[in-house]
Amino acid sequence: MTFNEGMKIDPDRVSWGGGGGPGRGGKIALGGGAGGLIILVLALLLGGDPGSLLGDLTGTQDSQVDSGPGTLPAHCTDGASANTYVDCRVALTIQSLDAVWSTELPKQTGKRYVEPKVRPFSGAIGTGCGNATSAVGPFYCPADQTAYFDVSFFQELVDRFGASGGPLAQEYVVAHEIGHHIQNQLGDIGRAQRDPQGANSAAVRTELQADCYAGLWAHFADKTPAPGATQPFLKPLTDTDVNDALSAAAAVGDDRIQRAAQGRVNPEKFTHGDSEERQKWFLAGYHTGQVKACDTYSATDLKNPPIPR
Repeated sequence: MTFNEGMKIDPDRVSWGGGGGPGRGGKIALGGGAGGLIILVLALLLGGDPGSLLGDLTGTQDSQVDSGPGTLPAHCTDGASANTYVDCRVALTIQSLDAVWSTELPKQTGKRYVEPKVRPFSGAIGTGCGNATSAVGPFYCPADQTAYFDVSFFQELVDRFGASGGPLAQEYVVAHEIGHHIQNQLGDIGRAQRDPQGANSAAVRTELQADCYAGLWAHFADKTPAPGATQPFLKPLTDTDVNDALSAAAAVGDDRIQRAAQGRVNPEKFTHGDSEERQKWFLAGYHTGQVKACDTYSATDLKNPPIPR
């Protein structure tokens, strides 16, 4: 998925770095991101508390803790730099997501879109949900309505989990986290904690809905004009782009990660959905562009998303 070269990156949209130390204590509330999935699945397999794997930011880690919000990296200026550098790609993807959701959320749900905060980080960071390290990968914290990204995760997604390294694979991860913000606005994100695991659990349905919202964004991303412009942020999607996103969705399926970790699959421990389900719900959003197509909570068969008429 290629950005139109002339699109300008807003230097104020993303807070580069942030946190600068411990959060308000307690355990991190995983927003359901691909990186959070890895930590959560491993914790459940080992019978542990997923929050305990995140740790606190201690004095021994000070050299790795983000020092606070910074400025836009000098190499991030426009669509051309977003096509080259992953940190710039995250920033411009966020602007594209803002453009799509600020139009589609009120049109389809009657709710005004409130922009989430976005903070790339490295090493460790304090959040409104507690303290996190880069091991968590991308995640969304409902308490401070912020999506956190360590961009080094995108390479790990390729090297460790076999996902495609294409741009839409990375943008899918960003769109998934903002999908959790949409759930937060619509009052759905809390369902996951009330029913936290199992193949048909609310946790799985919450994650699949975020995948569907990522697909919905992709449906409109190459059609919705950027604010004040006549062209969208992104050039038309190709089949290769879509396959890149599907590759990333499959790579972080519960079944795939469980099989890699323990050599077998246990659906009773699912928290995010299997690879097939994650792909199918992304496609449900992508093919329809409808929020109502993403009603995972009412679906009777998660492997066959219903298509609204």
